[in-house]
Amino acid sequence: MLQAQKNRYLDNSVQTASPAQLLIMLYDGAIRFSKAAILAINEGKNEDAHRNLVKVQDIVAEFEITLDRNSELADGLLKLYDYFKTRLREANLKKDVVPVEEVLGYLTELRETWIAAAKPVASVQRSS
Repeated sequence: MLQAQKNRYLDNSVQTASPAQLLIMLYDGAIRFSKAAILAINEGKNEDAHRNLVKVQDIVAEFEITLDRNSELADGLLKLYDYFKTRLREANLKKDVVPVEEVLGYLTELRETWIAAAKPVASVQRSS
């Protein structure tokens, strides 16, 4: 019952979120799964590490798919996302936390950047 309520809340949150909020939710997920992967690697739980690293890779792929290719930032972000995927694959193959920690640091910084960028947009939308 509790899981069903949680799923309905999440579905509603996603359906009513702005594009900026959805992007931040994706970053939250990537950060959460990165941390879970690091913990699993440290505990020797290779299947859990693999599952969580694949989830982070899937989210990074979603970043690539939804990126506005006409943006002046697009080329740089695409290269960065490609680098993330390379480091995450390396972490998964070697079960090494160092590449995941590196990607986690970048994900955390990017999340904060998008939050700061979304604030002016949100205030303009509220005043309209």
